[in-house]
This record gives sequence, C-alpha cells and structure tokens, in this order.
Amino acid sequence: MKRVLLFAGATEGRELAEFLTGFPVELTVSTATEYGASLLPRGERVTCLSGRLDQGEMEGVIRQGGYRWVVDATHPYATQAGENIRRACEAVGVPLLRLSRQLDRPMEGAIAVPDAQAAAQLLNQMEGKALLTTGSKELPIFTQVEDFAQRLYPRVLPLPAVVEECLRLGYLPAHIIAMQGPFSQEFNAALLRQTGCSILVTKNTGGPGGFAEKLSAAQEVGAQVMVISPPVGREGMTLEEAKAFFQRKL
Repeated sequence: MKRVLLFAGATEGRELAEFLTGFPVELTVSTATEYGASLLPRGERVTCLSGRLDQGEMEGVIRQGGYRWVVDATHPYATQAGENIRRACEAVGVPLLRLSRQLDRPMEGAIAVPDAQAAAQLLNQMEGKALLTTGSKELPIFTQVEDFAQRLYPRVLPLPAVVEECLRLGYLPAHIIAMQGPFSQEFNAALLRQTGCSILVTKNTGGPGGFAEKLSAAQEVGAQVMVISPPVGREGMTLEEAKAFFQRKL
C-alpha cells in the first residue's frame, strides 16, 4: 500500500486529508500544533503528528516512513515551513506536491505592505485603533507600534498558549479576541464597530481565509485596509488538481 505524508496547515490540507481517507493509502498528516491535529479526520490508516519540525526532523520523518509522495499543504504565508519541506524532500529524494491557493484581488484603496515589519512601521504613521487579523506569529513585531497595548486588537486562535503569549507581550486582556475563523462580513463589521478600530490589518488568504469578508466589512464601516502581501515562490497545484492527481495514482 502506498504511503503519503501530508503537511497540513490550512483548510486545503484538512480537505485533502479527508479526501485521501477514501483511498487505499496509508496517510500521515503533520501539523504544527495539537489544535491543528484535532481538526483532522480519523481512521485506521491515518496517523497524525503534531509539533513544529525543522528541516532535519522532516528528513528523518520522510526517511523513516518510506513515503511515495510528500504534500505541502501548509499556510500560504508559511514560507519557512515550505522551504524546509522542499529541502527535506530534495535531500531524501521523494517527490513533492505543493498546493497553492487562488488569492483575491485587494479592494481599491487598500494599502499593500511587504511584511509585518512594514505594517508596524506604517501603523506608527497612522492614527486610530487597528484590528490585527494576521495570526499570532507576527504579534511580537507589532509591539513596535507606539501605544500598541491601547491601539491594537489581535484576533488569534483560541488556544491557551497563544493567549498567554499575547499577554506576555503586553497586549491587554480586553483587546485579545480569541476565536476560530473564518468569519462572516457581518461579524467582522460588528467587531470593527465594537472595538472602534478604523484600521484592519490582514493577509491575502483567499476564500478559505475569509479575505473577501474582511474587505467587505471594512468597506461597510469605512475602515482602512492594510494587506500584507503574499510571499512569492509558492506556486503549485490547486486542491482540485491534487485530488485529480491522487485519483489517477491511487
């Protein structure tokens, strides 16, 4: 029976894992967190691994597992993880399939910045409160914003470790929004109104990340949108193309 190693860090990874459970394949799914693993399908031929891996650890997992294919279905902005997966596959000599996500066009008037550092610098030149919907990894960078504790409202996953990190960094408890998305336009708009945020900082995460709903909400309430641009070099196949590939091969 053929074996597949799937690095899942986004919606596409979970959907592909669910799809592969319908085939005679031994599937190992690796996620960065236990929370991510809890969202995965269960089955007799499904093994879940949780915890962040560096390149060397990935190589060890690939060699030990004897996988026919490795699939990179990590988050579109997970550049370091994607590079580690690519190098590990090259070192071991196992074919790599990388999933890519079709991204949306930002609304007219949105400000594009290359990374979180640039976003923090720009926030220092702007007035008003900001809703951060960029995830928790970049939150240390946003502490460079003047009066960040008063001005910023981070929306993060509802994980104890994530909330504890927010508090450790100095974000106010009343400003930490710990919820699992994606969210509707109505919810995003209500949140912007409730917090009084006139700026929405986000990433272009496409449909699965609720990007369009964020833009529509900001437009509804008149908030300025700041978009951290997606990294380059993440080209690959779509989820549907990956499904078609495995239908042919399995």
